Amino acid sequence: MRAVATRLGSVLLVAGACLGFACAGSPPAPPPLRLHADLKQIMAGIIDPSADDVWGAVGTIITADGVQEIRPETLDEWQHVETAAWVLVEVSNSLMIGNRPKDTGDWMRFSQGLSDAALLAVRAAEARDPQALFDAGGEVYVACSNCHSKYNIDLTGLSGLTGR
Repeated sequence: MRAVATRLGSVLLVAGACLGFACAGSPPAPPPLRLHADLKQIMAGIIDPSADDVWGAVGTIITADGVQEIRPETLDEWQHVETAAWVLVEVSNSLMIGNRPKDTGDWMRFSQGLSDAALLAVRAAEARDPQALFDAGGEVYVACSNCHSKYNIDLTGLSGLTGR
């Protein structure tokens, strides 16, 4: 009788463990996605200012008085550009979720292109490489232009959002 009880206890223990694993196999549902900003607000309030920070970080101004090279000099300036580039990388994902995509083809490809280009800017800022940052800024511009040439996102009426 004792052997039967031990075997029964072992079977119940194994069955309970299996049941526990089966129940634990399903992760809890993620929290609901709550989108608050529309495309115009994202473009005017997040993408445009961040892209301007990347584009304005490196350049050359030639005047009658000479040549002025613009580039981040301090750690804070490099980190500011790096942060702006990270914002572009991540906000590109927000263009592809919920009701924001205009379609599942070019819109998604252009959004991913912006993320990829902005990641080049992140890497350039991390490396403190002005030429690579300039080149990455060009890639960000191309990504933006590709999208804007197909989709007209009218930002009028949102100038107060960006301070312009």
